[in-house]
Amino acid sequence: MNKDSPKTVKSRGRPPRSDQDVAKTRQRIADCALRLFQAEGYEAVSMRRLAQEAGCTVMTLYRHFDAKIDILRQIWRNVFAELFDQLDARAEQEADPIERLNAVALGYVEFWLARRDRYFLVFMSSGVSQDDVSVFVADDDLLLRFNVLQESLIAALNATGSEADPVLRNQVLMCSLNGIAHNLITISAFPWADPEALVRQAVLGTLRDDA
Repeated sequence: MNKDSPKTVKSRGRPPRSDQDVAKTRQRIADCALRLFQAEGYEAVSMRRLAQEAGCTVMTLYRHFDAKIDILRQIWRNVFAELFDQLDARAEQEADPIERLNAVALGYVEFWLARRDRYFLVFMSSGVSQDDVSVFVADDDLLLRFNVLQESLIAALNATGSEADPVLRNQVLMCSLNGIAHNLITISAFPWADPEALVRQAVLGTLRDDA
């Protein structure tokens, strides 16, 4: 062989993974964590246990997530993405502003009622600090998804000729919807009114000009 001819250089180690492969692995870990967290609770599941169930090493987990709370935050993102995809679809189906607001508000409550295990994981996980939550709720992409509620409320307020502060009214509505979902889920033995009736009353109260 001519010593001046080019040599084939063999690469060492594993080839770099594509973004798609990384995303799939992250999703697989999150899906496995979802099952474990729902069955045993977030606080009770260690990274070692999660690695065993996910079929990977603890090092692999930390290669994709900095800490266990980051896996939980990924689960929260997945849940809220599903929620807001549904709310966006509901908003597009209603032309009347007030009925659109009712549809979106009811969709918010019905989502959690149909996924009570997700509700507990998102809002009532033990071992989660306020700082852990604050990082998540400050996520710009998540806050943008909440616009479907505020925009629907603003359109409904405009339709009624109200000059109320939409930011304050939106916060009142969110507190009302979360309160309805929470009570229906955690105090299910009480003879609550139908969710649709509760939500419609909450919306009417939020739209009242003298509220």
